[in-house]
Amino acid sequence: MSDTLHAPPASACPACAAGVAALDRVQTPPEDARLVLSVPDAHCAACIATIENDLERMPGVQSVRLNLTMRRVSVQADPGTSAQDVIDRLQRLGYDAHELDPGTLSMTETDRQGRDLLMRLGVAGFAMMNIMLLSVAVWSGATDATRDLFHLISALIAIPTIAFSGQPFFRSAGRALRAGRLNMDGPIALALVLTVAISLYETTRSGEHAYFEAAVMLNFFLLAGRYLDFRARAAARSAAQELAALEVPRAIRLEARREVTVPVADLAVGDLVLVRPGGRVPVDGVVTAGRSEIDRSLLTGETLPAFAGDGTLLSAGEVNLTGPLTVRVTAAGKDSSLHRMADLVAHAEAARTRYTTLAERAARAYAPTIPLLSLGAFVVWMYISGGDLRLSVNIAVATLIITCPCALGLAVPAVVTAASGRLFRKGLLIKDGTALERLAEVDTVVFDKTGTLTLGTPEPTNPDDHPEAARRVALALASASSHPLAQALARALQDRGIDPATLDAVQEVPGYGVEGQWQGQRVRLGRAAWVGAEAGDTTAACLAMGDQPRAFTFADRLRPGAEEVVAALKAQGKQVCLISGDVPAAVQAMAARLGIDDWQAEALPQDKAARIDALHAAGHRVLMVGDGLNDTVALTAAHVSISPATALDAARTASDIVLLGRDLAPIADALRMGKLSTRRIRENFWQSGIYNLIFVPVALLGLCTPLWAAAVMSLSSITVALNALRLK
Repeated sequence: MSDTLHAPPASACPACAAGVAALDRVQTPPEDARLVLSVPDAHCAACIATIENDLERMPGVQSVRLNLTMRRVSVQADPGTSAQDVIDRLQRLGYDAHELDPGTLSMTETDRQGRDLLMRLGVAGFAMMNIMLLSVAVWSGATDATRDLFHLISALIAIPTIAFSGQPFFRSAGRALRAGRLNMDGPIALALVLTVAISLYETTRSGEHAYFEAAVMLNFFLLAGRYLDFRARAAARSAAQELAALEVPRAIRLEARREVTVPVADLAVGDLVLVRPGGRVPVDGVVTAGRSEIDRSLLTGETLPAFAGDGTLLSAGEVNLTGPLTVRVTAAGKDSSLHRMADLVAHAEAARTRYTTLAERAARAYAPTIPLLSLGAFVVWMYISGGDLRLSVNIAVATLIITCPCALGLAVPAVVTAASGRLFRKGLLIKDGTALERLAEVDTVVFDKTGTLTLGTPEPTNPDDHPEAARRVALALASASSHPLAQALARALQDRGIDPATLDAVQEVPGYGVEGQWQGQRVRLGRAAWVGAEAGDTTAACLAMGDQPRAFTFADRLRPGAEEVVAALKAQGKQVCLISGDVPAAVQAMAARLGIDDWQAEALPQDKAARIDALHAAGHRVLMVGDGLNDTVALTAAHVSISPATALDAARTASDIVLLGRDLAPIADALRMGKLSTRRIRENFWQSGIYNLIFVPVALLGLCTPLWAAAVMSLSSITVALNALRLK
């Protein structure tokens, strides 16, 4: 039987309109989770209740948790409960599932870093509010012992707060100094330490002014910028890690006619493994027994399942559709094709992380001048004042605070946060904070076909062109098959109110189709050659009934907004390409329909990545839009990448941006927003520069105290934030 894609069974979800964010459980599987499964069809609150309540009733299952964002079920169960038992139960509920390796999905250092930053930000904010209350009393006229007491209480709050909340800046500056360089955190750490030191000195001498609130305020604003930047980047998990988790952790090894479940890592070249229908192939190998059809869409994007029989080569990650297969192992574990793909992704990720942001480039030029300017102010005023240490330190600290790169630190995170909010309302989730800057540089857009420009689900195109009897027989045969085309045909005929014919001796022939007896004659539904029909150019399931075979043809429906987005990209002057693993006829037809002149068919994952690299070598900046495992390497290699929310977990992880809806039109909006965001970032840098040009001379002339310097610095930060909000 010819085919397009393996479409997972639909699940009924009456609460799909419910918000996802509020329903998330944990971001990672519990440490004691024995089984972790991906459930891509889980959508809403009803899914959580259905899956968790049903699985918890399974014998041997102790606890179940569903993470809706990552669409993963973590199951703690007795050793006698296998992953396949849980998968079978989920499939009976209407949810397709496959096992992941929980060892590769443990909590990362990044998760702890986010909580740490948020905790330090909260402490700084709480301390800042309390010190400001004390400072208001001093500004209102408190004098002598009352003023000294309020300064002392402020010191008791500020010193431990700075010591704790300023750790991210102190550690970063220390690492840079040990490496013999100066980064943007060096001036920040120096400003915090000097401000607290001079304030403590003033307090011990009963001075009129102390600047503890300035130090804590500076710390708070900088931590806010750091946390915004972290949240913009935190969603970008390692795609290589996700690919490793997709590897089948266990396999059924045949030993002296016994079936033994063993870890894939224990398999050796030459071992025989059994791959049951519906299971993913755990190793690279050669079929030695059995016949079936293999869904290779995850690896190649091909819409037509391939026949598998004696001597057929299989790769890890492919899906066995219809019949059991015995496979002789040629490569397993780290030597498998799936693991090699993960290595390619890891290499591409490492290359992309070398991208230098606008903020980093500005910091390299700006950071070294700050302490030098402050030190110069101290030396000059020591000379002018005849050695007045108190005055010279005050002017140096004021200069350091005014030149402190707080606005520079907020310039990018503020814009990214505002732009991300606007794009989210349009249906785009920004995962990586540098994605907007990279989008502004894109001049070429590369699309995958199946599941990206199309919805990835086969739909019959001519079910009404056949007689009633043929449709009834076809429905009866299709209902007896788990093949994706058969399921699509059965749904279409049922929706038209067709009643299935009564058949006898119905059986599925792996690799060919379904046959049975109707009114004393044999009827078949499947591959053209098997039913005695001629193979055409279109995807079809052929029905042998009587003397004349009939073909039920299929097509993949175009994703909403596909034509509009291609036209909009061309109007923006972008080069548009189509690269697919599908057959040339299907790719050419799609390219002609959308008006794409540059297309490539039958592309393997490495072919897609090579094309991206070639475009980059020619000076282009590529946006890749794809959804499958075969697109993962190309998504990671591209300058910036987008995946639909329906994409495979690994593809979504490899992407910088996730398209939440079905409509592709927002992709053109993302490119426009990338240019606008970059313009706002550059404006923020110019504002920061003008601010320094005006107020640094004021500080150098001794006309600004550290307190006023902190206020001016805060005003600069607020101006940057307001400019970013213009994006909304």
